[in-house]
Amino acid sequence: MPPSLSLWQNLCLYPVQAVSISWYHRGCARSQSVDDLTEPVAQTPPLPARGAPLHLRILQTTDVHGHLLPFDYYTNQSDRPWGLARLATLIRRARSEVGAANCLLFDNGDFLQGTPLTDLTAQPDHGWTEAHPVIAAMNDIGYDAGTLGNHEFNFGLDWLMETLAQARFPLTCCNVLTRRGATPTEDTSLLPPYLLLDRQLEDTDGQTQRLRIGVLGLVPPQILTWDHARLSDRVEVRDMVESARAWVPVLHAAGADLVVVLAHSGLDPGPDRPMMENAARALARLPGIDALLAGHSHKSFPSTDHQGIAGADATRGTLHDTPCVMAGFRGDHLGQLDLTMSHDGTKWRVTGHQSRLLPASSAQPCPALCTLLDIAHHHTLTLTAREIGQSLSPLHSYLSLVRDDPILHLVNDAQHRALAGILANGPLAQLPLLSACAPFKTGGRGGPLHFTDIPEGPLRLRHIADLYGFPNTLCGLLVTGAELRDWLERAAICFNRLAPGLPDQPLLDPAVPGHDFDVIDGLSYAIDLSQPARYDISGALIHPEAQRIRDLRHAGKPVRDDAHFIVATNSYRAHGGGPFAPLAANGLIYSGTRPVRDILADHVAALGQIGAAARPTWRFAPLPGTTVTVETGPGLRAHPADIAALNAIDLGLTDTGFLRLSLPLPDALPTLAHPVAAAYMDP
Repeated sequence: MPPSLSLWQNLCLYPVQAVSISWYHRGCARSQSVDDLTEPVAQTPPLPARGAPLHLRILQTTDVHGHLLPFDYYTNQSDRPWGLARLATLIRRARSEVGAANCLLFDNGDFLQGTPLTDLTAQPDHGWTEAHPVIAAMNDIGYDAGTLGNHEFNFGLDWLMETLAQARFPLTCCNVLTRRGATPTEDTSLLPPYLLLDRQLEDTDGQTQRLRIGVLGLVPPQILTWDHARLSDRVEVRDMVESARAWVPVLHAAGADLVVVLAHSGLDPGPDRPMMENAARALARLPGIDALLAGHSHKSFPSTDHQGIAGADATRGTLHDTPCVMAGFRGDHLGQLDLTMSHDGTKWRVTGHQSRLLPASSAQPCPALCTLLDIAHHHTLTLTAREIGQSLSPLHSYLSLVRDDPILHLVNDAQHRALAGILANGPLAQLPLLSACAPFKTGGRGGPLHFTDIPEGPLRLRHIADLYGFPNTLCGLLVTGAELRDWLERAAICFNRLAPGLPDQPLLDPAVPGHDFDVIDGLSYAIDLSQPARYDISGALIHPEAQRIRDLRHAGKPVRDDAHFIVATNSYRAHGGGPFAPLAANGLIYSGTRPVRDILADHVAALGQIGAAARPTWRFAPLPGTTVTVETGPGLRAHPADIAALNAIDLGLTDTGFLRLSLPLPDALPTLAHPVAAAYMDP
């Protein structure tokens, strides 16, 4: 076997029957057999005594996104109410209540990306030579197993496999493939398609019982869209439901007494369809699944997040009668699923359950884990403190969904400058060059603190990471005027339809994340909210007659459908991320490898000083007598001039801590006064 291959690669590329993996688990060395069921092994565990039930506690973390410590690296604020260090305290407490043997800890993915600790410190060329901080923390806590999230693929496949090789716990994912077979069970998967965990558990009579737990991992197939440049021609994907339907019976045939599905997938309220991104409801209806751990959407279950969704019973903690838990994101909750199991003489059955969420804010950070992470933490602080330039005024995202936003124009300028340099003197250099970007921190699921708020003064690397929080790379697209109009129609779905003349209607559709609102710099256009949204959040055409985008112009002239443009955008959007068309399929003219965040840092360094100027790009079409309400961060109150410029009324804070504003929609929302030609030029 080639020595250069990692353990995980060996598992995937070579048929094996029983590979022994040892890892440090809750303070003692432990060995676990992982079966690769390309060639199943017939094993029959002994039957337990009848009549004595046992209690099994399943703990879940999901979408931690590198939030290990209760620290915000963008604002340098400590004691935040989230983080794996807080959850470690809750995990230790939960294990002590039932006994460690009767407790399993799983992670549902999206653990390797999301903060400067992961996106800077843990990446090549930043001076860090130790184990990945997230993997080190998870090894120390002692996970029983995990699966992958879509963001695990953000830094490339080679980096991912090398990083996972550091884990002293097994990971599984059955629907990311290195070779597609005729059926899912004939596929060769990137990671083991499932795991069999044999555990010695204590029943209520104090007797030891052997239980075999089958674990299946699933990730949204959209990874091939979102990280197309990194994964194209290297892996394939299958539908999550198709894969689970095929593999669950195999798990039972291999002797699994209990099947737990780790689905990095949320709850889509719509009808089932192939290749769903949020397929938890469809998965919960499959026979043979005893417990479903969900994630990806950054929402929580059981909670009020999914009221009105068919099959979601927050009182019972079930999804279509299957016990389910989904523990939010960034380590703000620990999911706890308590199962009561009884043996009927033939097999174990789940006869009772309780699903609950434990808030991280209720626990102090684990001192031992904080000590373990101390060197990585200070390395990150040193990196993020590096000064890049100066901001002559504050930069914030509190109003990025209601006005032309200086932050978006700054990012768009960086993309424009970079792509212009690449295309200079080439055959496409004479075409109009535009730039598209969306706001990343707009509250929503992230809460009232999930906004960018950078004070006047030094711009540091942590501020750049705050302005652009994802490792997307730069792409260039050749598009038509018709495609531009369609692009903007898809971006405008974040707004509700408004009835002209009525007061205080909610402006934003809470189901649509702010990062779906692309602004295309270099154009001017109006958004008519008396019209319904043309598309839904999945990108499906729902109102073909609707046209929200009005008066679309370039250089003062109407944009013709047959005109051609170049658009600088990011890799996620170019390949169809969100509700957008995959324009890269036919129009890709450039695909880079440098993250846009690095390009933005170079741009700011080249300018030296920047100011909060925004060019007029978009506006709302006139709706006389109409007012809307918007929920934003309470930090906006520190910028009263911006509130006054919108003629907004402060309606106070909501129960969840958002600042509620009432805004008029006149002929056009006012924008900040600025000299258009001098925007982001050296002062």
